[in-house]
Amino acid sequence: MDANEITVIDDADQRRFLVSEDGVDAELVYRADGNRLVLVHTEVPEEFRGRGVGGRLVAAAVDRARSTGEVVVPRCPYARRWLREHPEAVEGVVLAD
Repeated sequence: MDANEITVIDDADQRRFLVSEDGVDAELVYRADGNRLVLVHTEVPEEFRGRGVGGRLVAAAVDRARSTGEVVVPRCPYARRWLREHPEAVEGVVLAD
């Protein structure tokens, strides 16, 4: 699977963005707090490393915030770094500390 073939699901019941392949899950856990989408923790198993899965999870959170008007609050260090390194991905989205 390359980055273009990665499908991210917003698993709202479990409050996470999810990528699954062959029984292995990568996830970005979040908390919805009013109009804030708090990104809590990104977990990418070794099987997914180096394929852009973590970035796709964060990008899915940004896409959700863009469509809902939520403010993205990156508490997760990985998400915070990814957002800083990809300013073009957050155009039109409000970030908060």
